[in-house]
Amino acid sequence: MNRDYKFLAFRGGGRPERRHPARHHLLLLALGAGLTALVIGLTPDNAGATRGRDAALQQAPAGSPNFRTVSGELPLPPQLPSGAAEPAPDSATQPVTAPEAAGQWLSVTVAPGDNMALIFKRNGLSARQLFEVLQLGKPVSHLKHLYPGETIKLRIDGQHRLLELVHQTDPVHSLHVRATGDGFSAQEVARSVEIRQAYATATIEDSLFQAAQDAGLPDNLTMELATIFGWDIDFALDIREGDHFTVVYEQKYLNGERIGDGNIIAAEFTNRGKTYRAVRYTDASGHTDYYSPDGRSMRKAFLRTPVKFTRISSRFSLHRMHPILNRIRAHKGVDYAAPTGTPIRATGDGRVTFRGRKGGYGRVVVIQHGHGYSTLYGHMSAFNRHVHVGTRVRQGQVIGYVGMSGLATGPHLHYEFRIHGVHRNPLTVKLPTAQPLPARYRTGFQRHSTRLIAQLEVLDRSRLARN
Repeated sequence: MNRDYKFLAFRGGGRPERRHPARHHLLLLALGAGLTALVIGLTPDNAGATRGRDAALQQAPAGSPNFRTVSGELPLPPQLPSGAAEPAPDSATQPVTAPEAAGQWLSVTVAPGDNMALIFKRNGLSARQLFEVLQLGKPVSHLKHLYPGETIKLRIDGQHRLLELVHQTDPVHSLHVRATGDGFSAQEVARSVEIRQAYATATIEDSLFQAAQDAGLPDNLTMELATIFGWDIDFALDIREGDHFTVVYEQKYLNGERIGDGNIIAAEFTNRGKTYRAVRYTDASGHTDYYSPDGRSMRKAFLRTPVKFTRISSRFSLHRMHPILNRIRAHKGVDYAAPTGTPIRATGDGRVTFRGRKGGYGRVVVIQHGHGYSTLYGHMSAFNRHVHVGTRVRQGQVIGYVGMSGLATGPHLHYEFRIHGVHRNPLTVKLPTAQPLPARYRTGFQRHSTRLIAQLEVLDRSRLARN
């Protein structure tokens, strides 16, 4: 027998069939490979599962609220029977990836001509979402009036859905809009502000404004100072060189940085040798006003001056030569020269009884104040469009604007003050006072007032020592 034939097989004919040993080995190898594949197919790939789990965890950023670190092994998914089809993914049960759940913050700076519709469109947000946000009412009203340079922060998910919006309306207040299950909610958030006390004291050499600026008092508080004492002092006429003032006021700080000023707490003004003092006080009912140290209201029933910071061009006189008619004609009021368009304020609460043209007065408003008092404002360039005959006006409310309508040589306000129809000199007439502080609040006010008046006295002595 040839040595190349090692195995013999017999068929029905009895003839032997020879098989090559190399082919036999190939069959054994194929059979082994099949068994191995079957075992592998039925055994979970622990290494692959571990790699997938690690990759999923690495997608979550540190500190993400949608992920938490836990100990132990994650459970492996159940095995499918051989030949079973993969089920379709269910979005309601699929885990959300960390970037989509947390969303992406975008900071948008408002450009000239920008509005929320343009900002939403540029950032892939739908008009429907903007409509739902603007339907939240008053809290989001600032979003309808944006100004260049403002910043709006948007948090948007991978599906271009708005998750959160933050708009800083001022250094203290901000609007927060957040997505909810059925729309959006809005909340106004206020940061905690520290209130500190500051003071300013100065002697007037040129003007009140210049002295206040030299003392570091902001312009808005200078105006408030003039308003507080405006019932007793005519700042257009009465200010003299050598007058002096002392003011204690609030300053606002946020995180140690000054962000603005508050109210005047106490003030003292010496005009022509007479000293006036005022203290800000809020009573138990929540009403706030300025009072003299003895509890009298600093307010009067009438303002002394209907326009702010101007000059008197013509005084009250019964024997004045009229500049246009060139003859003696009584001037039963006071003329305040001021630029055209300067606001004119009602000097007291009352009801408008006339609004229109009246001969040489030009455009005129007449107000009846009750108890026999009435005031007239003439030569206006225009009326406040909200003021008509029958309108109730408040003290200090703008009723019109300075002009030179009627017989006038230049822009000014002609102001008259009448008691029971008789003209009185607005500069010297004794004005009725407002109601004093109620007696039930006097004890608390005295404690509050005594401390602040002592502060004013110390500051005034310091001013004298410097001079």
